[in-house]
Amino acid sequence: VAPLIIQAMKDLAAKFVGSQDPYDAIPLFIHFFKHIENQYSYAHCIVAELDNTIVGSVVGYDGGNLQAYRKPFFDYILAHYHQDFKNEDFDDETQANEFYIDTVSVSSKYQGYGIGSKLINAIIEKATTEKHKKIGLLVDIDNPNAKKLYTRLGFISEGKKNLAGHLYEHLQFSTNS
Repeated sequence: VAPLIIQAMKDLAAKFVGSQDPYDAIPLFIHFFKHIENQYSYAHCIVAELDNTIVGSVVGYDGGNLQAYRKPFFDYILAHYHQDFKNEDFDDETQANEFYIDTVSVSSKYQGYGIGSKLINAIIEKATTEKHKKIGLLVDIDNPNAKKLYTRLGFISEGKKNLAGHLYEHLQFSTNS
């Protein structure tokens, strides 16, 4: 799942580990995927599998927990990669009263088969079951295809957010809960 999370983040993953290559962050995301109290935990992940191979993943959690989930991640990055994000222009990705979809990714050779839509629908179902009324995500302003998918699934724009110097559009979905 770590390479899929990184694929969704691209340059941000590289920035976390102080590298030009985002895939240098694989050990970082493997570490956090194995633990519970953080935003990239297996406990927040739904995967798509074909022939015993993970081909896609979506990570989502209660946005009210962002600071608690983010702290161990940023502390670890500072201790192990000497990257300090406390002083970065890093807006909160989400907020209380919003279920937040942190990453959605489908392996490149499996894109175009509806796996991304199925993953998003599965995480919407999870959020709805947990009684969340709003589901949010950020989409890179340079990724119009992703925005097109999300708007087709019912997400609407709620403004822009800055993460580590890059602009994203905040989209939100309203449930019927």
